[in-house]
Amino acid sequence: MKRTASAAWTGGLKDGKGKLSTQSGLLKDTPYGFSTRFENEPGTNPEELIAAAHAGCFTMALSAQLAEAGMTAESLRTSAEVTLEKLGDGFAITAIHLKLLAKIPGADPKAFHAAANKAKEGCPVSKLFTAPITLDATLEGTI
Repeated sequence: MKRTASAAWTGGLKDGKGKLSTQSGLLKDTPYGFSTRFENEPGTNPEELIAAAHAGCFTMALSAQLAEAGMTAESLRTSAEVTLEKLGDGFAITAIHLKLLAKIPGADPKAFHAAANKAKEGCPVSKLFTAPITLDATLEGTI
């Protein structure tokens, strides 16, 4: 399986503008630029897209791990926070934090946390990163 996305850019770093598109067409000439990446102006940026990909991948992987453990989630809600920091002359993704809220009737908390950690380690997007990945996993009803 292969998936593609493309980026087009015109102009310089700070005054330039880019467009992102995906094979599926979900993103089609979606604008991005310096201000959406470094100045918190509304719009997308590579780190936001990485966060979305990681949250989605982890949540699907967790669903599979839960099934292996005999559990079915009523709901799984994951957010991913990607940290981009200036290091030396450039920038690097230095951390990713996943935050999960799960509702799984009758779940064993120990088995839930084991499944969540296996999903964090085993999801294909997690395997891309050298930055540390942390996880806060909360099982509703056990707080």
